[in-house]
Amino acid sequence: MARGRRNAYISGMIDDLYSARLLKLAANMPRLGRLTAPDASSEKVSKLCGSRVVVDVTVEGDRVADFAQDVKACALGQASAAVLGAHVVGASLAEIEMARDQFRAMLKSGADAPEGRFSDLSMLAPVKDYPARHTSTLLAFEAAAEAVRRAVERTSRAGAA
Repeated sequence: MARGRRNAYISGMIDDLYSARLLKLAANMPRLGRLTAPDASSEKVSKLCGSRVVVDVTVEGDRVADFAQDVKACALGQASAAVLGAHVVGASLAEIEMARDQFRAMLKSGADAPEGRFSDLSMLAPVKDYPARHTSTLLAFEAAAEAVRRAVERTSRAGAA
């Protein structure tokens, strides 16, 4: 590929992936940090790029009561985590798992973006054309689903005892 066409291609990719809205979201991520006494935690790491997300949750029943995240990821992973952090409190395990699955389908096969509380993930639709970015973009939702599932299992066992 000629240098001019290559630079235009790279510039187009950057414009598609890293919109001003996405970068603003990534820079203003809600619920950063760790909870002092979570019901459960989960850590997910992308082997490809080294992005890392740690999620802490507390639950009431099957719904998220409190949430914190420690995110060391690219702007795409940060934007995804920002959408999660902005809307996860009050979400049920089923909602989080459905959003994760719809988000994955959007990235892997071009399916529709999740609806409802996580509909802002639609801004990440261009990532579908960059498979190497899928894992880091999904990390926060993978970690959240696992942490909430663990918390629900733990608290339901404790309540049954």
